[in-house]
Amino acid sequence: MLRDPAPQLAHTAWPSVPSDALVLLPIGSTEQHGPHLPLDTDSFIADAIARRAATSVPTALVAPTLPYGASGEHADFPGTVSIGQEALRTVLVEAVRSLSLWARRIVLVNGHGGNTAPLDTALRLLRSEGHDVAWTACAVPGGDAHAGRTETSVMLHLAPDRVKLEAAVAGDTRPLAALLPELMAHGVRAVSPSGVLGDPTGATAAEGRRATDAMVAAAVRRITAWTVDDRGRLAEPVPGRLARQVVRP
Repeated sequence: MLRDPAPQLAHTAWPSVPSDALVLLPIGSTEQHGPHLPLDTDSFIADAIARRAATSVPTALVAPTLPYGASGEHADFPGTVSIGQEALRTVLVEAVRSLSLWARRIVLVNGHGGNTAPLDTALRLLRSEGHDVAWTACAVPGGDAHAGRTETSVMLHLAPDRVKLEAAVAGDTRPLAALLPELMAHGVRAVSPSGVLGDPTGATAAEGRRATDAMVAAAVRRITAWTVDDRGRLAEPVPGRLARQVVRP
């Protein structure tokens, strides 16, 4: 078995933890991803992006993935496990407070859009307490909303044996902004009985490789520049401008 080159916290004995460790904590979900993708798709992708990014960031350690998120919009589908926004916020706050006792810096690598609000509220509190923490998303410009071509392509690249492409069906292909009001009020099943938001037709491993490479490169750029906005997110660096930290009191 080939050894994963990314340093993993779970595999490290405590004397070997760097004194200036930068911890990447993947945040995922356990929720339906249509009839063709596994329930841990968000967690799997977040972990993969964190591990690959860690190989390019000095003293980085990848913490075990948090596999449960705020997935209430998927509750009508068997297999979904959601801990809700308030519980997720509490877990994030306490995890970062604990990590900060020995880690120099913490990055939360988020793989699920439904985790965004808890991340924002948790990070505002944590940064006001003085913790050196920020979060970044696993996303590509123009990607579809959920279990569509983008995620299917990424999973075909990362774990093709876990994709049931023959079962893939198109769902509601409207932009997420148009779907949000109904999603918030009635959940995903009300707009897409299959659970797919987008169309996985045409998904390829090659497209998934390009998307994965882009997400990893973005994560490394943002971590290296360490420009943090008032939501606690790592922003894209502005060419020719020195990185700065924004800390809200």
